[in-house]
Amino acid sequence: MKRLTLFALAITLIATGFAAKTPYQAVLQHSRIRGRTHGPNVCAMQKIQGTDKKYFTNCKQWYHRKICGKPTVVSYECCPGYEKVIGEKGCPAALPLVNIYKTLGVVGATTTKMYSERANLQEEIEGPGSFTFFAPSNEAWAALPTEILDALVSNVNIELLNALHYHMINKRLTSDDLKHGASFPSMYQDFDVHIHHYSNGIVTVNCARLVKTDQHATNGIVHVVDRVITAITNNVNSLIDNDDDLDTLRTAVAAAGLTNLLENEGSYTIFAPTNEAFEKIPPNTLTRILGDPVALKDLLNYHILKNLHCSESIVAGTPLETLQGTVLEVGCDGEEMTINGKAIVTQRDKLGTNGVIHYVNELLIPDSAKTLLELVEGSVVTTASKLFKDAGLTDHLIGFETLTLLAPLNDAFKDKSLAMTPDLKKLLRNHILKEKFSSKSLYHGQELETLGGLKLRVFVFRNSLCIENACIAAHDKNGRYANMFIVDQILAPPMGTVMDVLKADDRFSTLVGAIQRAGLTELLNKKGTYTFFAPTNAAFSAMPPADLNKLMSNVSCVTICVRKADVHYTLTSLICFTLVYVNRVPVVETDLMATNGVVHAVDVIIKPLRKS
Repeated sequence: MKRLTLFALAITLIATGFAAKTPYQAVLQHSRIRGRTHGPNVCAMQKIQGTDKKYFTNCKQWYHRKICGKPTVVSYECCPGYEKVIGEKGCPAALPLVNIYKTLGVVGATTTKMYSERANLQEEIEGPGSFTFFAPSNEAWAALPTEILDALVSNVNIELLNALHYHMINKRLTSDDLKHGASFPSMYQDFDVHIHHYSNGIVTVNCARLVKTDQHATNGIVHVVDRVITAITNNVNSLIDNDDDLDTLRTAVAAAGLTNLLENEGSYTIFAPTNEAFEKIPPNTLTRILGDPVALKDLLNYHILKNLHCSESIVAGTPLETLQGTVLEVGCDGEEMTINGKAIVTQRDKLGTNGVIHYVNELLIPDSAKTLLELVEGSVVTTASKLFKDAGLTDHLIGFETLTLLAPLNDAFKDKSLAMTPDLKKLLRNHILKEKFSSKSLYHGQELETLGGLKLRVFVFRNSLCIENACIAAHDKNGRYANMFIVDQILAPPMGTVMDVLKADDRFSTLVGAIQRAGLTELLNKKGTYTFFAPTNAAFSAMPPADLNKLMSNVSCVTICVRKADVHYTLTSLICFTLVYVNRVPVVETDLMATNGVVHAVDVIIKPLRKS
């Protein structure tokens, strides 16, 4: 029975989702479904704990019980247009259909009703017509700065009346008519009000959220909003021009040639860095970016979203695309608006005719405006960052060379000596490639030249992309002139053939002797791409004496297993033991790179699996 109930609920949600005309209606219908056990026309509302903010609930919010990272409590209220009847379950009665003036009282917008009377607007909204009234809630009026409210109520016949007329449109507009990006002339000198209807069901007018919608009246419709709105007359460039706190931004916009963009038609979101934000940047970095038109344009475009997002539209972290081409994670933490998880927004919702401005007190610098050194210092490879500087490679990291840096993760340096020696300096130079590469352009067998003069090979596997033994562990970091690949290992460039690797390591002296007696030296010096699981001296010492004597006295009893071009080959003329990593035997050291393959050390000699 429980399964049938869940199935029925799922079918209902799907059916009503298809029936919904707009995102707002979809959320409203979901809230209605969640509230139906409490009676007809009951909607489930989620209220953020410790605040008066309520939302109709969508499926994700319902299960997470969080909005803007804060816990919510569920309440059950009458859906828009309905009211309770004493003694009956739910909200069975439609609200009385009366004129707009009386409807303001019905929906609880009593302060707007009072100011309508004082401004001599009552007769107009009681009389004939078809109006839409975006009525500020009582809390919205209370939140107005005292000086603004005093200016309105001290001149009710002009200032207050004009303010109220700006909240009105001379035709009936339901929530279905409030399309995203639409504008409608208000009844105050035909100044437009700007509508945004977001995919999460939030609807705003001039960035004020509609908290009660579609309250029908005999002469129009009332939507209650959460703030008092003001007329919008300037584009975002003019708003920046007229704000002394954005002086540095204004200069930067002009230098980057973005003035026309911010003056023309559009629907942008600008995270405007204040003068304080610019002052926090190291002077050398700021001077470099301001003097580089390409970096400066990338920097500013990284602060501009392609679409307009009022702060009220954000109820959870959302990746939003910038004009620079990458994304910002725009979210919220309670009352705070966040960018990439940081609460750096100091002022919100300064609306222009072609966008909205949110002020930020930190500069957002995209990778594309950074030097290699800034990429390294701003990432998780802190150990590599210090070593590259200690090795005297800073000039390469801050210059204009087109390079690619291979930066190992911090874990790659565990149990490694970090003393700066000539060998370590040479190795670090070989972590810098002479060209600027994208990982997407690398191909199997490609050779990449380093500053140290070595040629490194590219290996493309099903689930990894490696340069010699070091596999790329994160997305590319694409800087102004150079790129960075974060890799999982310290690079081990090949210093000879497989046989050279074995001969150079005292741990393999027993194996080397056996290979030489078996006449296999030439094979392991030949060109190829071999994988050799090589037993150490400890592996031979661990063998029973009789088996070891048999092995060492009969050169035909040495078996080597190699992998060439991802296919395993066993030299079938040699029959005793197969040296291969199998049957849970650990490889004690991996990725000893050779010009013709790779060696992995094992401490146990494994007998071949018996055929069934």
